[in-house]
Amino acid sequence: MESLVIWYQNSLGQLIPREVFIFFVSMLPLIELRGGLLCGSLLKIALLKANIICILGNVIPIPFILLFIKKIFAFMKKYGILSGLVEKLEQRAARKSSGVEKGEFIFLLLFVGIPLPGTGAWTGALIASLLEIDIKKASAAILLGLLLATVIMDIVSYGVLGSIL
Repeated sequence: MESLVIWYQNSLGQLIPREVFIFFVSMLPLIELRGGLLCGSLLKIALLKANIICILGNVIPIPFILLFIKKIFAFMKKYGILSGLVEKLEQRAARKSSGVEKGEFIFLLLFVGIPLPGTGAWTGALIASLLEIDIKKASAAILLGLLLATVIMDIVSYGVLGSIL
């Protein structure tokens, strides 16, 4: 994350406010809220402000993924647009979701909330969509997971561990 912040400061720092930068970082797949909060800490943005910005940035893509990703994937496969990538994403979501039908709410909440590589709101929404989990249930689990991830990342990026990093 440090190199991303350095890149921002050297290239975009004079053009866009640091709050806008962490908002967009939080929208990116794989980086998401976790990276946004780490960048916010490195850019010395107040904790509460960074939390609000990063949660909003991470939440915005989720309804679109839940509602449209299956249609987008079908279109991409039909016309051969990055069909290999689509297949990989579907396989990854299937692997990550095996055996979750009974505890799908808790699974999604923890999957989104515990900051491990390959987890997060984007993948959680993809799994929920592919498993056809009720959109209200999936949205609630993902939002609660984001709140859990926020608390964990606050401790890591702004807390004791943040001063070591």
